[in-house]
Amino acid sequence: METVNIITIISIAFLGSFGHCIGMCGGIVLAYSTIKIDPQSSKISQSAAHLLYSFGRVLTYTVLGAIFGALGGVATFSNNANGFLLVFTGFVMVFAGLSLMGKIKFLTVIEHSFSSSSLYKNAFKRVLNSKSNLSFFVLGMLNGLLPCGFVYFFAITAASTASPLYGALVMAIFGLSTIPAMFGLGFLTSLTSATSFRKMMMSLSSIAVILYGAYTIYNGYEYISNPQKTLRDCHH
Repeated sequence: METVNIITIISIAFLGSFGHCIGMCGGIVLAYSTIKIDPQSSKISQSAAHLLYSFGRVLTYTVLGAIFGALGGVATFSNNANGFLLVFTGFVMVFAGLSLMGKIKFLTVIEHSFSSSSLYKNAFKRVLNSKSNLSFFVLGMLNGLLPCGFVYFFAITAASTASPLYGALVMAIFGLSTIPAMFGLGFLTSLTSATSFRKMMMSLSSIAVILYGAYTIYNGYEYISNPQKTLRDCHH
């Protein structure tokens, strides 16, 4: 993958984590911090719990990235198809950015109800009430499956790589880039109340998403106009 793409992914994920992720998953972090973590335990023990939770999320995102990257690879069966895949993906990214900005309801339309299933709810409840160290990791894995517009955006990005490896890398970078915000939230509950700060970070990440979508559309156009260019040339 190109350095510019990696930097863009890190920037969007990092900025968005202080806006969208804290708003979406802040309640879960506060819940497990209250229920599962003994406030009298050492800072090292508490830090380990928060990191296990975050690494659980990263694992789920990485697996999802590999799956979507593989699906994107199946869709690339001709030169024109490859280019149109990038153009289509770019437009979806732009719509996703506008949705994250609150201008349209694009992402809410494609949200599924997986998290409302009784199987998921029961598993989540059991893990939340467990005190074992492994339960923090499993809780993070389950959290990674929650419907989330930000995750959808990076899944689309992963699919555009047309590679399970690069798709997994995209989602892994996304997950790792959200750790600082979610880790800090475990110790600084004031982050959830800093509404103006979160809105500013969300606006910045939404603009970055839209610009990245436009860049992807340009790559798709370049691919269509230059048949000798391979799809992976647009990503590394």
